[in-house]
Amino acid sequence: MQNLDDIRRRFDSVGYVAEPGLSVALRLLSQLKRPLLIEGEAGVGKTEVAKALAQAYERPLIRLQCYEGLDVNTAVYEWNYQRQLLAIKIHETRGHSADEEERHIFSESYLLKRPLLQAISMEQPPVLLIDEIDRADEEFEAYLLELLSDFQVSIPEIGTIKAVSVPYVILTSNATRELSDALRRRCLYYYMEFPSFDKELNIVSKRLPEVSAALASQLVAFVQSLRALDLRKKPGIAETLDWAGALLGMDVAKLDQDPDSLIPTLVCLLKTREDRTAVTTDVVRRLVAASA
Repeated sequence: MQNLDDIRRRFDSVGYVAEPGLSVALRLLSQLKRPLLIEGEAGVGKTEVAKALAQAYERPLIRLQCYEGLDVNTAVYEWNYQRQLLAIKIHETRGHSADEEERHIFSESYLLKRPLLQAISMEQPPVLLIDEIDRADEEFEAYLLELLSDFQVSIPEIGTIKAVSVPYVILTSNATRELSDALRRRCLYYYMEFPSFDKELNIVSKRLPEVSAALASQLVAFVQSLRALDLRKKPGIAETLDWAGALLGMDVAKLDQDPDSLIPTLVCLLKTREDRTAVTTDVVRRLVAASA
């Protein structure tokens, strides 16, 4: 990933519109072999960057979904206890010493590799997505530092396992809590905004080319105006695409042909009771009129 034009072209080929700033960040990710932390509101397309990167460069995608209580056993490795117990019983019949048995059962062949260890064990570098790191505990965030700094994992029973190849690491955060300075120092940083009108229109056109230009322009303008309202959960790009697909399936040619018929389709855009109540029929009519 040394050529910015190649990055944009490859992303374009898989239907992802990469802005110049993001293209530079991805190039530096590859050049400097540093993780890339992408921060922004939910729905702006952070996770899709990693998916598009893996697809564009034909790399495996390994995803670690973070949550409160995430631990090493789930994220890094776990011992295959059943195989270890079976091996102990077999070795007992062969008269091996306790030290010999311990060395045997605590070897890499008895490891169950979870996403982080799996990512650094592959011959060809995969794309490692550490999704919503802000949802994980600070203790787990601290554990990540060794991996992000040196691309290695320490296992007490074995020692240090170094990366066979350096994965392309992308971390995402919705900024629900402040990340540590230590984590930020180890990463490149990119803040992702909701897309501009032109970019979102481009996305809809690439993902759903069967949607007419007139309808695509109207629905994107509607969604952009909807985001400007004081909503609890602003609709993201995925919601825009869902709505476009719904309108296409209902043979809607233009939003203003029957604004009231759009009300039931807002289940694609509005995901909380408060937002659904706030967006009244009058609001929908106003937004439709403004988008025409």
